[in-house]
Amino acid sequence: MYIPLQRTLIHLAVAGTCGILALPGQAEETQAGTNAGDETPAAPAPESAPAPAPPPAATSAANTVVVSGSRIAARGFTQPTPTTSLTSADFDKAAKPNMFESLVELPALQGSTGRTTNTFSTSSGIQGLSSLSLRGLGTIRTLTLLDGQRVVGANVTGVTDVSQFPQLLVKRVDVVTGGASASYGSDAIGGVVNFITDKKFTGFKANVAGGMTRYHDDKSGTLQAAWGKGFLDDRLHVTVSGEFTKQNGIDSPGFGEVGPNGRTWYDNPALQESTKAMQAAGAPRYKYIHHAQHIQYAKYGLITDGPLRGTAFGPGGTPYPFEYGTDCVGNFCIGGDRAGSVGAGTNLAMNFKRQVAYSRVSWNLDADNEIYVTGNWAQVKSVFSPNPGAAKQGNLAIRCDNAFLPASVAAGCATGYPSGVMSVGTSNGEFPANINVHPTRTQRRFVVGADGRFALFGKDWTYDAYAEHGENTTVIHVRDITLNRRYNFAIDAVRDPVSGQVVCRSAEARAAGCRPINIFGDVPIDMAGWQYIAPANGPVQHTDSSQNVASININGELAEGWAGPISMAFGAEYRREKYAVHGDPYGAGVAYESPYSDSYPLDPTLSATGDNWFAGNYHNGKGSFNVKEAYVEFNIPFLKSATFGEANLNVADRQEKYSTAGHASAWKIGATWKTPVDGLRLRAVSSKDVRAPNLSELYAAMTVTNQAVNNNQGTSVQIQQRNVGNPALKPETARNNSFGVVLSQPGWARNFNLSIDYYDIKVKNVINSLNAQQEVDLCYAGYQDVCAAVSINGPAGTNYVLAQSFNFASLHTRGVDFEMAYRKSLADYNLPGSVTLRGLASRTIHSISDPGVPGTTPSEGAGNMTGSTPKWKALLSQSWDSARFGLTLTERWISAGVINNEYIECQANCPLPTAAHPTIYDNHLPGAVYLDLGGTWNLTKQATAYFKIDNLADRDPVLVPQTNLSLALNPAIYDAVGRTYRAGVRMTF
Repeated sequence: MYIPLQRTLIHLAVAGTCGILALPGQAEETQAGTNAGDETPAAPAPESAPAPAPPPAATSAANTVVVSGSRIAARGFTQPTPTTSLTSADFDKAAKPNMFESLVELPALQGSTGRTTNTFSTSSGIQGLSSLSLRGLGTIRTLTLLDGQRVVGANVTGVTDVSQFPQLLVKRVDVVTGGASASYGSDAIGGVVNFITDKKFTGFKANVAGGMTRYHDDKSGTLQAAWGKGFLDDRLHVTVSGEFTKQNGIDSPGFGEVGPNGRTWYDNPALQESTKAMQAAGAPRYKYIHHAQHIQYAKYGLITDGPLRGTAFGPGGTPYPFEYGTDCVGNFCIGGDRAGSVGAGTNLAMNFKRQVAYSRVSWNLDADNEIYVTGNWAQVKSVFSPNPGAAKQGNLAIRCDNAFLPASVAAGCATGYPSGVMSVGTSNGEFPANINVHPTRTQRRFVVGADGRFALFGKDWTYDAYAEHGENTTVIHVRDITLNRRYNFAIDAVRDPVSGQVVCRSAEARAAGCRPINIFGDVPIDMAGWQYIAPANGPVQHTDSSQNVASININGELAEGWAGPISMAFGAEYRREKYAVHGDPYGAGVAYESPYSDSYPLDPTLSATGDNWFAGNYHNGKGSFNVKEAYVEFNIPFLKSATFGEANLNVADRQEKYSTAGHASAWKIGATWKTPVDGLRLRAVSSKDVRAPNLSELYAAMTVTNQAVNNNQGTSVQIQQRNVGNPALKPETARNNSFGVVLSQPGWARNFNLSIDYYDIKVKNVINSLNAQQEVDLCYAGYQDVCAAVSINGPAGTNYVLAQSFNFASLHTRGVDFEMAYRKSLADYNLPGSVTLRGLASRTIHSISDPGVPGTTPSEGAGNMTGSTPKWKALLSQSWDSARFGLTLTERWISAGVINNEYIECQANCPLPTAAHPTIYDNHLPGAVYLDLGGTWNLTKQATAYFKIDNLADRDPVLVPQTNLSLALNPAIYDAVGRTYRAGVRMTF
C-alpha cells in the first residue's frame, strides 16, 4: 500500500502559514509532512510530476485542517501526540475493495476483526465485523470516528463497523497512536481512528473494480460513485454517494486433510499432549505434529472403546478396521485415516457484501456559518461455514440394540459390552449440508449540525455542533445446525416390534415428531430425520442498538503570548446508548419473551431454559446508559528563540459522569520542542485515559449451566453457574506515556523524514470475566464485591454463582514506532518521474496481560503468534510516479515468534509442567514477508486504470497448531488467502 509521508500532526494553514512536502497524487490540503506545522519551505515538485492543483478556497467555517490527536486548531500549533495519516491517494494505490483491509496493514493496528477472522465462530456475534484495534489492546479500546463524530456501534460492545462508512468520500484517515480520551472521551485508550470526508466534494467520480485469487476463488466486484454540486451561488451544497462491494469468499472444502480449491499447505497440524506418565519421565507436555489424526471419531462413525474399538463404518454402513496412524499419544496419532478431519472445513474468508448510501446537504447561512444534515444507510452481509458436520468425540452412548447397527457389530456389542452400551465418535459426514452462519448488520444514521466562526474579545473563534441519532440492527441466522437433544433422540433408534418400522426409542420424542437417523456409514441421511434434528428456522439473534449524541466544540485564541498565540478548545457532549437482543426460544429458553416464538413450535423434549443448539445459543438481554461530559484543552507556546528553538505545552482535561459507572476523568499533558538543530523536533505526552464498561459487559443476558465447585472446606457443592452482566462495573483507567524524536527535511537531506516514538501504556481495573470456582475462592479470600455474586451455603438446588466480569485485571504494553520517508526527483538523472521510499514499523517490547486473580500469573503476548501482537510488524514501499504511469512495490513483514510465551521449550528431562507454564517440544513459529505490486496508468485526464497483486509470491500461511483439530490459522497476523489479483478504473469529472 502507499504509506503516508510521516507520522505527523497535520496542521495545514490554507492561507500558507506552514509549508508541507508536496507529493504527487496527494491533495494539497491533506498532505502530511514530518514537520507539519513548522515553518519549513516546501520541497519543489519534480519536473515530471503533474502540477499541483490550487488549494481549495478557504471555507467560512475554518481556515485550518487539523489532524485528530487534538481539538486545537491554531496558527503554528504542533501537537505532541503521534499520528499517522492516510490520504485518499494512499487508499487508491492500495486498491483494496474495503478501506479496512488497507488500514489493518499499518503496524500499529493489531488485533482488528474482519471477514477472515472469527470464521470458526458460530456464537461470538462479531463475525464479519470490520472493527479496528490499536496496539493489540482490542477493538473495544480503540475509538473509531467519522468526521470527528461518534458512530452507533454495530455490536453490543459498542465497536463500529468500518464497512458501513461512505468510503469513496473519505479524503483522509488519521490514526492517533496515543491516548486521546481527554480530547474524545471513552474508549480511546489505544488511540483514535478518524475518517474524514470531503464535505464540499464537487463533480462526479466513480470506481469500478474486480478481482480474484490465483485459485479462482474469493472473486470480488466493487462499484462506487459520488456526486456533489453547489447551488444558489454555492450557498447550498449537495453531496451523494453510493457503494456496492461483493467478495465471494473462500468456501469450505469439507472433510479431510485438504485445502480449498487446490491449496496444498494444510496438513492437519495439532498439539499432541503426552500422558502424565510421560511427563513424569521428562517428556514435554505438548509436541507440534503434522498430519494429525483424531482417534475419537471418523467421518462416518468409529467405535472408541471396548473389544470393538477401532471398528469404523464405510459405504452402506459396512464395518471395517479403522487405520490408526503412528506415534499415538493422547487423542492424536500421526498419519492414518484422516478422511473425517474437520479442521479444513472452516472458510478462509467470508462471503461478504456491503452496500452504503450517503448524503450530505449543507446551507451557508452567511460567509462564516453553515448548517448541514447527513444521512447514512449501510448494510453489511456475511455468509460462512465454521465447520463441516458436527463432530462428536467418542461421547455418543450407542446401545447394542440400535436398529441401524450392522448385524455383526450388534452381535459383538451384545457379547462384549456387559452394560449394553458402547462409545462412538463421528464427524457426521453424512449430514447433507455444513453449518452456515448469516450475519446481517444494517445501519441508519442521521446527523444535524452547524459549524462556523465568530468574533469574541477581538479574536476569531470557530465552533462545530451536532446532534446524531444512529440505529443498528444486527440479525444473525444459523442454518443447517442440529438440536443436541433431538440428535440424541434420533440416533437412538429401535425397531418397533409391532410395525417392524425403525423408530426413535423415546415415546415422548416420537410424540414430538422424532424421526430416526442412521449415523453408521456413508448412508444418505433421511431428509425427514434431518429436518427433525436441524429445523429450517435455526438459531437466530436479533439485536437493536441505538445511539443519541449532542455535542458542541469551540476553538480559538485567548491571547497573543510572547512565544505565540495561546489557544483554547472546549466543549461538552451528551450521549445515550441502549440495546435489546432477542434469541430464538430454543436458544434463549421458552420462558423468555421472543418475537420468534411462533416460528419455533413448543417441544417438551427440549430444555425450557434454552441452550439446545449444537452452537449458536443466543440469549435475550437489554440495557442502556448515558454519559454527560465536558472538556477543555490549551496550547501554550512558551519558547521562541533563535538560540534555543521553539516549544509549546499542550494540556487537556475531561470530566465524565456515567449513569452506570459513575464519575470518570481523563487528562493529558504534552510538549513539543523544535530544537535549534536543523530539522530536529522532540515531542512527549503523558495522559490518563478511560474506557467505560460497554452494554454487553453491563447487561449481558443470563445463561445458566450446572456444575460443581469446591466450597474451600473440602466439600463439592452443586451449583447453577449463572453467566450474566455486571451493572456495578467501573471504568478502566490507563496511563499512556510516549516520547518521540522527529527529523524533518534537514538541510543536509531536504527530502528525508524520520520519526521514532517510544510508548508505554498501562491499563488497570481492566474488565475481565471470572469462572465460578475463581469467584468462590476470591470470596473466601475476603473480596466482598465478589461475595455478593456467590451463594453456596443454602439448601440443595438453591446454590448459585453469578459468573460476572470484574475490574481485577490489568494490561501493560510498550514498544517503539518507526516511520521514514524519502523522495527524490529523477529529473537530475534525465529520467521521468520521482521515487519515494517509505516505511513504518512497530516493535512491541511487551504486551502483558495479568488476570489479577490469586493463583494466576501474568502472560506475555509480544511475539505470541496465536495472538495479535508480533514483536515486529513493518510496512515498506517503494514508488515511482510520473505524469502518466506509476508503480509501487510493498513489503509486509512479520517477525518470527512462538506458539505461546508461557510454554517452556524442552525435548528431554523436562520439568513437570504447570497450568501456567506447560512444556513443549518446539515452541518456534516462523515469521513472514509478503510482497505486493501495484500500478496505475492515466488513460485520460478523467480516467485512470490500475492493477494490484497482493501476496505476489503466493506465500503460504504459517500454521498455528491447537490442542484440537482446527484450521490452525491466525489471520490476525498471517495472510490466509494467497495471491490476489485486482484491476479497475477510476473516473473523475
